[in-house]
Amino acid sequence: MGGELCARVEGGFFTNLAKSWCKMEKSLNDAISKSFVGKYFKLEARKSCFTRELRAGTATFLTMAYIITVNATILSDSGGTCSVADCTAPANQTASPDCMFKPNSGYQDCLSKNKNDLIVATALSAMIGSIAMGVLANLPLALAPAMGPNAYLAYNLVGFHGSGAISYQTALAVVLVEGCAFFAISAIGLRAKLAKLIPRPVRLACAAGIGLFIAFVGLQVHQGVGLVGPDSSTLVTITACASTNPETGACMGGKLQGPKFWLGLVGFIITSYGLMKDIKGGMIYGILFVTMISWFRGTSVTYFPNTPLGENNYKYFKKVVDFHKIKSTAGAVSFNNFNTSEVWVALATLFYVDVLATTGTMHTMAEIGGFGNDEGGFEGEYLAYLVDAGSTVVGSTLGVSSIATYVESSAGMREGGRTGLTAVIIGLYFFISLFFIPLFSSVPPWALGPSLVMVGVMMMKVVNEINWSNMKEAIPAFVTILLMPLTYSISNGIIAGIGLYMALSLYDFVMGSIRWLIKMRRRVVQEQNQVSATAAHVDPTIDQTHV
Repeated sequence: MGGELCARVEGGFFTNLAKSWCKMEKSLNDAISKSFVGKYFKLEARKSCFTRELRAGTATFLTMAYIITVNATILSDSGGTCSVADCTAPANQTASPDCMFKPNSGYQDCLSKNKNDLIVATALSAMIGSIAMGVLANLPLALAPAMGPNAYLAYNLVGFHGSGAISYQTALAVVLVEGCAFFAISAIGLRAKLAKLIPRPVRLACAAGIGLFIAFVGLQVHQGVGLVGPDSSTLVTITACASTNPETGACMGGKLQGPKFWLGLVGFIITSYGLMKDIKGGMIYGILFVTMISWFRGTSVTYFPNTPLGENNYKYFKKVVDFHKIKSTAGAVSFNNFNTSEVWVALATLFYVDVLATTGTMHTMAEIGGFGNDEGGFEGEYLAYLVDAGSTVVGSTLGVSSIATYVESSAGMREGGRTGLTAVIIGLYFFISLFFIPLFSSVPPWALGPSLVMVGVMMMKVVNEINWSNMKEAIPAFVTILLMPLTYSISNGIIAGIGLYMALSLYDFVMGSIRWLIKMRRRVVQEQNQVSATAAHVDPTIDQTHV
């Protein structure tokens, strides 16, 4: 397997060098294929080899490495475990609740530490989930905190800097309970069956609506490139201003003159070209470009301005290599105030999104990898479901949202990844990233915003599968997609879509019931007539003999 390139090289010094390399590669692949590792992962049975799995794991990691900083940034927007108690208060005074929404050195310092914790938690949960998927299910699938549930937790449940109805600790408890329920239905084999109960148009529209929601977040001031901001008359408007209100994000002058926006736009174009040309790691090159430009001090786009917070961030950044311990988010689960309507709605929504998104993604990846079987499932399906659900339980205890299988796993499959060794290699890459937290924590929002928009682009492709000519499907699907970004709530879109679909299906249900009752009545009348006719034709002499 490993020497397939050798047959295509001839003559010359560099060619001989290439041949030597091919022979070494073939020897390595043969040795590993015949070892315990090769037999356990079925390298020969699945017509793969170690170097091919290594390339596949590298390709997948490069395409999804953005999640380390993107997920941490989204979750830290909720404020995490930070509260008013972390704010710096004036002398002889107590801090007011609005300190969490105004520039405050104490609160910002807490947010910075929380983000570092969440970066570690993201990488660690991805490492555990991916390695478990490889070792137990022997599938080349990578796991990490899912885009969608993380935005729902940060912006809908906890709210920006804790402005929502649920605390971060309670939200983690919701994820934990949802993960346990998810594990239970996976263990008894109900997972795929539950996914089929959801109306198909709403199921498809859900992914597109979440994509628009995430893209909207990436366009805002605090979380992204700052192209969209608040407006007193039109609610939202184009900003990207030279100066904005640090508390509200409202434009204070110079629309479309913000240098950070234009730098972010360049990053978006770089990312677009990378994905357009199918370049491995195309998703992260735009992030790297913008981030490296923002690391230069003394510029209008620097991430390290001459402020106390900027100085602290720069000191930590200069460490480059540092193993950061999780101090605030690990074990932060709390069941206080758990029995509220908001919690149960959140639990149902997260459960619904997980059943749809992760189950659908797994089946799609199985089809791409050729693992499907005649029964409509795929090889290793049962253990894959258990690993996926169990990883969510582990992730919640570390402080992150639901864990899911990533569609970026297809990048590794295109490179030839066919076994769980690919997933193990991906997990090892996430382990290595744990030692570079100072670099990951210094990625600015205007570098991550374009990637959020790009995630929205990729999630919109499912709208092609919606039957727009059938109004019974089109209306619920459109309302689901529309309400998620406009109401800033994923659950609102889901509830509205399902409710509309049920309402539009009511006519068919009533008419079907009426037709069924008429049919049953005709059948009863017909049977009664047959009985009467039979009785009328009975020979009366037979009755007399029994008298």
